[in-house]
Amino acid sequence: MLNRVILIGRLTRDPELRYTPAGVAVTQFTLAVDRPFTSGGSKEREADFINIVTWRQLAETCANYLRKGRLTAVEGRIQVRNYDNNEGKRVYVTEIIADNVRFLESSGGGNREEGGSSNANAGGYSGGGSSNRGGGSREQQDPFIDDGKPIDISDDDLPF
Repeated sequence: MLNRVILIGRLTRDPELRYTPAGVAVTQFTLAVDRPFTSGGSKEREADFINIVTWRQLAETCANYLRKGRLTAVEGRIQVRNYDNNEGKRVYVTEIIADNVRFLESSGGGNREEGGSSNANAGGYSGGGSSNRGGGSREQQDPFIDDGKPIDISDDDLPF
């Protein structure tokens, strides 16, 4: 069985950092990911708004360096959880639990950084190589090397 997700999009708001009662860092943010087609006769692209959750050191790194509008790649797994709300109705939440986040633009927000993208890795997963040092070609180590194309989303288009 396999549950693996790779997304590239822009943050719709700054990440929200919280801590569990046990002191474990958790960050939540939403990624706007363009759909590969346009709707109907209009030339406007639609986007999906996907909830992302990061834990521990990765959560703190994301809270420190990610900002609204920044182009970001996320690798992780889909998780569906449910709970009963105050009205007694069952609510289902689908989210991505990220174990690798790559910052595809410099913190200035303009072009991508020289020499590739910055990394934030958690756990033991390196996403095919988290460093460009050592053997192998750069294309084999970085699966996002050519996918960092900008997504045209203005602040007015974001629902938050």
